[in-house]
Amino acid sequence: MASSKKLSKAEYELLASFRFALRRFLRFSEDAAHGAGLTPQQNQALLAIKGFPGRDRVTIGELAERLQVAHHSAVGLVDRLAAEKLVAREPSEEDRRCVFIALTRHGEDVLEKLASAHRTQLRRIGPEILSLLGRLADGDE
Repeated sequence: MASSKKLSKAEYELLASFRFALRRFLRFSEDAAHGAGLTPQQNQALLAIKGFPGRDRVTIGELAERLQVAHHSAVGLVDRLAAEKLVAREPSEEDRRCVFIALTRHGEDVLEKLASAHRTQLRRIGPEILSLLGRLADGDE
C-alpha cells in the first residue's frame, strides 16, 4: 500500500464510481462479444493480436502475456479460435520452432465490427471515465 492515510467517504465514493464506470464498459464489451458469437476472452485475443505493437501477428507466449493467462490457456484459446477460422497459425520463416498467430479475413471482419462498437461506446462514456480518473489522479474528492 502506498499510503497509510485513511480514505474519506468522498474518496471511497470516487473509487466506487470509477470501478462502476469501468465495470459498465466491461459489461458492454462482454455483451458485444457474446452478440458476435465469441467469448469475451476470444474478443480480447483477437484485439491483442491485431493491436500488437509493430506487427499483426503474435506468438503464443506474447498472446499469453497480453491476456495475462498461462501459456497452456493461450494454446487452448488459439485452438478454439482456429476451429472457428478466426485465426491461423503461421510458421516463422527464420525459426521453424516458432509459430505466429494471425487473424484470418473472417477474424478481421468480426474484430472490425466489435472494435467499432467499442470505440462508439468509449466515445459515449469516455468523458465520465476520464473525469473520474483525473479526480483520482489529482487526489480530488
